Amino acid sequence: MDRRDHRGTSGVHPGVTPGPRPYADAERVNQDVLDLARLQFALTAGGHFLFVALTLGLAPVVAVLQTRATFGRNPVHARMVRFWGRLYVINYAVGIVTGLVMEFQFGMAWSGLTHEAGNVLGASLAVETVVAFFVESTFLGLWIFGRHRINRWAHLAAIWIVVLTAYLSAYWILVSNGFLNHPVGYGSAEDGGLVLDDPVAVLTNPSALLALGHVVAGALLTAGFFMAGVSAYHLFRRGPEGEFFGRGLRIGVFLSAPALMATAVFGGLQLGALATFQPMKSAVFGGKAAEIARLQAEMTERFGPGDYVPSEAWTRGGGLVMLLCFALMMYLCFAGVILACFKKAVFRFRLWHVVLMAAVPLPYLAMISGWVFREAGRQPWVVYGLLTTEDAVSDLSPGSMRFSLTVFTTLFVLLAVLNARLLARHARLGPVESGLGHDERPDSDDGPGGTADPADALPAPRY
Repeated sequence: MDRRDHRGTSGVHPGVTPGPRPYADAERVNQDVLDLARLQFALTAGGHFLFVALTLGLAPVVAVLQTRATFGRNPVHARMVRFWGRLYVINYAVGIVTGLVMEFQFGMAWSGLTHEAGNVLGASLAVETVVAFFVESTFLGLWIFGRHRINRWAHLAAIWIVVLTAYLSAYWILVSNGFLNHPVGYGSAEDGGLVLDDPVAVLTNPSALLALGHVVAGALLTAGFFMAGVSAYHLFRRGPEGEFFGRGLRIGVFLSAPALMATAVFGGLQLGALATFQPMKSAVFGGKAAEIARLQAEMTERFGPGDYVPSEAWTRGGGLVMLLCFALMMYLCFAGVILACFKKAVFRFRLWHVVLMAAVPLPYLAMISGWVFREAGRQPWVVYGLLTTEDAVSDLSPGSMRFSLTVFTTLFVLLAVLNARLLARHARLGPVESGLGHDERPDSDDGPGGTADPADALPAPRY
């Protein structure tokens, strides 16, 4: 019995049975190609996600700081907008390149997925592209280059639009990912592919909504640890900007604690839903041998012969590393909230500063391991219960995949190193009075050639 003959028996339309695709033949799939394609996707998606986590977390922090600066006219808040905003822009700029690179390997290595489920996934991915690469980048450009050029209220609105579109972008991506993990709202086309049948069901997929809450809270947690770690570095060095980074440390600590709790709540809800959405993953994570054997027998009867048990090492390992990181961050957050209430501890407790600096990678590790748990535990399915990984991979030669993997890995490593060096360099510089947000216009009212710049007549924002 071919497992592809029963792909329509899961999801919101249990009676739909997409026919087999003529170009999909599990017997012809080279195992090396499959393994290399999966490794490439893991590296590119995981690498891109590292940038996304900090971008999503820092954006609302910068927006809130600018809101306080705009209303309160506090120069300290204005300087914080410039400093943390510069780090946000660096991370965003490098991260957007990794997103573009990931799109290429998506179409190259997984043509079976686009042929089978492209009619369902294409809409959400297209909207995400419009939101991220047009609306978000446009208003981010207005925010970067419009300071001292546009009205301060318009400038404030620009950063909040950037925040809104960033979170909308994350939502549309997770709509696609939610369908892969828990397919709903689909029908069957005449050629056997999947088509969008119920858009509301796809947009309100609980797998997507729970993941969105988990990712957003995790991103805020990442930003909180990042701010606390950078601030602790300067406080440890006893530099001249003690008051500035004392505020930054407190913001990071007081942001991290509630973000950690929200992350745990959404994570717990997702774990609870696994028994319904992906019972095999739940059984593997719980180490329930009898339940695994029962589910394997059921899926063999339903889909045909095959191994339907995901890798225990990746599934359990990813989940356990995520929980271990959560436990460490919980102790650090609870202790940090208490210590941050004491001014002497904020400015003088150097051991705490060292711990905060060392803890910066923890939320990154937790988010990546959680992503591994979510994706590896879905195997052998790309679209759970509908399309296997074997059927989704492109018909490429092992040599082509090795070359592709080498190129993508090299590029992502270089981008990651570049981002880390730029972030470290500008974080060490502190709140310098040049660069992002600094008014470098000449004092003269005339522009080049003696012609007045009409933008100079606009009121400059004073934070």
